[in-house]
Amino acid sequence: MKKIELLAPAGDLEKLKTAVDYGADAVYFGGEAFSLRAGAGNLSLDEMKEGLTYAQERGVRCYLTVNIFAHNEDIVPLREYLETIKDLGIDAYLVSDPGVFSLIKEVMPEAEIHLSTQANMTNYQTAMFWYGLGVRRIVLARELSFSEIRELKARCPEDLEFEAFVHGAMCISYSGRCLLSNFMIGRDANHGECAHPCRWKYALMEEQRPGQYYPIEEDERGTYILNSKDLCMIRYIPELISSGLASLKIEGRMKSAFYVAHVISAYRKAIDAYYEDPEGWEFKEEWMEELKKVSHRQFTTGFYFDKPTDKDQNYETSQYTRDYVYTGIVREYDPSTGYAVIEQRNKMVLGDEIEVFGPFTDFFVQKVEEMYNEAGEPIDSCPHPQEIIRMKMAGEVKPGWMLRRHK
Repeated sequence: MKKIELLAPAGDLEKLKTAVDYGADAVYFGGEAFSLRAGAGNLSLDEMKEGLTYAQERGVRCYLTVNIFAHNEDIVPLREYLETIKDLGIDAYLVSDPGVFSLIKEVMPEAEIHLSTQANMTNYQTAMFWYGLGVRRIVLARELSFSEIRELKARCPEDLEFEAFVHGAMCISYSGRCLLSNFMIGRDANHGECAHPCRWKYALMEEQRPGQYYPIEEDERGTYILNSKDLCMIRYIPELISSGLASLKIEGRMKSAFYVAHVISAYRKAIDAYYEDPEGWEFKEEWMEELKKVSHRQFTTGFYFDKPTDKDQNYETSQYTRDYVYTGIVREYDPSTGYAVIEQRNKMVLGDEIEVFGPFTDFFVQKVEEMYNEAGEPIDSCPHPQEIIRMKMAGEVKPGWMLRRHK
C-alpha cells in the first residue's frame, strides 16, 4: 500500500527544518517573490539551497509555490526568477495561473507542476483539461466533499493525483479568491498580502440613515459573520486515505515553527497508526490534545461531509485560543550530564512546570529547578528573547526538541 503523503507548510528555513524533523513527507514553501504568502518569511536563494539539501537528504520532497495571479509587470521578472532557480532540484512547482504554468514549461520543460488550490478545481472535466496539459497533481478546492473526491478519482486517470487541505484556516472566499482585502485596504490577497478582513467585526448601515450603525449581533459580544472555524480532519484519517487522496496538506506558512511541530507530529502519529493496523485503527484523544496546545480557533470538518452551516462559524470572536506558551528549543544535549543548551523563546522562571516534546515520541513534564546563563552563573529567570541558557533535563532530549508551559 502506497502511504499517503503528509505535506507541511514551510514559511521560512527554520519551519522547513522543523517540518522535516517532526515527520513531514514533503514541504511546500515560497521564494522571496511570486508566492501567495508575502507575510511569511519565505526563503532566499541560499536558504532554498540549504533547505532543499536538508530535506532531500532525509527523503522529504520539496514543492515551491509560484501561485500568484500574474499581471503584465510580473512576466519578465518571473521568467528571470525561473531561470535563476531552475537547476536547484526543486521537486515540483505549485501554480494557479495558466500564464505562469506556460512560463515554467518553457523554462523547465521537464518540471513537475502541481495545480494550486487557487485554481479552484472542482470537477473531473477541469481535472482532465489540466491533465491534458501535463499536470499530474491537483490541489483540490476546499469546497469538495468526500463523495466528490471519490468520483473525481474514479473518473480520472490513475496517474493523476489529488491533494487536499486537512488542517488549518478556512478562507471565506471561494478557494482563496478574495477581493475584500484589496478593496478595503489595498492589500491584494492574490499577490500574497491578505489582511483577513473576513474576520473583522461588521455593522449594518441603511442607505437613508448615513452614520447610523446597527450591530449585527448573535449575542452581546457581537458577531463575526465571515469567521470560519479552522479545518481539522485528524479524526478521519481512514476516510481521507480511502477517498483516494495522494497527499494531506497542512495550512500555515505564516504560522510558527512551534505550530508546525505540533500539527505535523500529531498527524504523523495518526497516519502511522493507521498503516500499522488499518482494521483496528482508533482515534486517540491525545492527538487532538496536542493540536490544541498551539494557537487555534474552534475546529470544523469544512465541506468534507456536508456544506458548512452556522455551526461552522465562530460568531463570538476572531481571536485564537492560546493555552500554552512556547518557552524554548533544545540546541545541544549532553547525555553524560543530563544538561541541555536551550534557546529561550518566552520567559521561564525557576519553579515553572514545563512540558518537553520532540518528534516520534511522547512529551514529559518537569519543573525548572535550575538554570545557568552563558557564563555559567545561576539565574532565576530568562526574560531576554533568544537568551541561551543551560538546564538540567528530567529525560533524554535531542536538538530541535521544544519546551512549552501552560499559561
